[in-house]
Amino acid sequence: MTTASDPVAVPSGQPVTLLEVISNQPGPAGLTYRFRFLAPRIGAEGGIDHDIVFEDMVALCESYVLPRVARSMPAPSQVIISFSDRPVPFGSADPEATQFFEAFTIRDGHCIWEAF
Repeated sequence: MTTASDPVAVPSGQPVTLLEVISNQPGPAGLTYRFRFLAPRIGAEGGIDHDIVFEDMVALCESYVLPRVARSMPAPSQVIISFSDRPVPFGSADPEATQFFEAFTIRDGHCIWEAF
């Protein structure tokens, strides 16, 4: 697991920071990397809806995640990107939190969205 707190640029311009990367918890497709981001404006008061979040996640996968997983051996079978309006420990539920999750397969140097 790695953590960071520097802001990461996204198309919407909303403030997004990396909370952590989890690579030691397998997913349904095998080796899975989870990039967990704090995005406080996705909450009820923030006005950032799922369509905008989805565009930000695709951009993050292409520009932020790909360069980081390209060096990983073995390569992950799946990448999951999550946004939360507040820190929530991995695997925990918080009914007050707004969270979005999207899964991607890395193929031919691109992120391919997988519908849950």
